[in-house]
Amino acid sequence: MTVTDPIADMLTRIRNAIMANHDDVLVPSSRVKLSITKILKEENFIDRYEVLKEKPEPMIKVHLKYTDSQPAILGLERVSKPGLRVYVGRHEIPRVYGGLGIAILSTPKGIITGQKAWQYRLGGELLCYIW
Repeated sequence: MTVTDPIADMLTRIRNAIMANHDDVLVPSSRVKLSITKILKEENFIDRYEVLKEKPEPMIKVHLKYTDSQPAILGLERVSKPGLRVYVGRHEIPRVYGGLGIAILSTPKGIITGQKAWQYRLGGELLCYIW
C-alpha cells in the first residue's frame, strides 16, 4: 500500500499505540523515519527501538516509554505536509510548550531538533512537534 505522507503515518501509528497503551509499535522503515526515531530516543520520548530486517519490507519496532502508566509522549503534531511545506529560518524556530517539547527539522546537516538547528545556526523544513 502506498502512503502519501509516510511521516504522518508514523506519527499516527505512535499516537494510536499510546492511546491503546501498547508497549511497542511497528513502523515501516526509511532513513527519515529512522532519524526521527533516533531523535525520540535521544530526547527520552521512547524506551528503545529495533530495526527488523524482514523480507517484504524492513520495519522499525518502537518500544514506547511509560512512567506510572503515563506515556512519555503526550502529543505529536505534523507541521509540514506534502501539500503545504513549512520552512523556517534560524530565528523562526518555535519553542514547543515553552521548551518541554521538541521541534524536528530537516536541515542541510540532516534531521535534527530545533535546539540543535539553533546552535548550528540553520533553518529548514519544520517536520513535526513532539511534547
